[in-house]
Amino acid sequence: MQDLTDGVARFQRDVFPAKAELFAHLATHHTPHTLFIGCSDARVVPELITGAEPGDLFVIRTAGNLVPAYGLEADGVAASIEYAVAALGVAEIVVCGHSGCGAMTALAEGHDLSGAPAIATWLRHADARSTAAGDVPALVRQNVLAQLANLATHPSVARALAEERLLLHGWVYDIATGRVEDLTGAGHVLAA
Repeated sequence: MQDLTDGVARFQRDVFPAKAELFAHLATHHTPHTLFIGCSDARVVPELITGAEPGDLFVIRTAGNLVPAYGLEADGVAASIEYAVAALGVAEIVVCGHSGCGAMTALAEGHDLSGAPAIATWLRHADARSTAAGDVPALVRQNVLAQLANLATHPSVARALAEERLLLHGWVYDIATGRVEDLTGAGHVLAA
């Protein structure tokens, strides 16, 4: 805990004063341009990877960067997506998977999750049917595309897509190299 309290002290002493004007603006304005859906993995930090400033990204982090398809019962993910698209009017959504994802590794390697029923249930939102067993990188990529398809089932997203007010992107971040691959841009590497 000391590391966190020291970090707060550094933020208040060094970061906040240097960006005081930005934070004053953000106190009354919430206009992120992008919804970033990434994994809960502590090694994947959306603002760091993208160089975003406070206020630029509306962030949802879930295990395996999973986005359940829209259903009748709202959940925190669905509510956050709807808020970002319908209320905040984000223009883009990024679903970002990453190398070494524990959730995708569990699926690709067929880990026994009987002792972790909540995890097992959650991972059913991934589409692991067509990937060869053990191929984690392939499953990471396939999962990003499957989550983009799930995302499009949400009414606010479908409406914004139909009205051409929203673009969807699928990325894969490689932790070891910092490389970001855009799966929706024909495998274009964003950074090497």
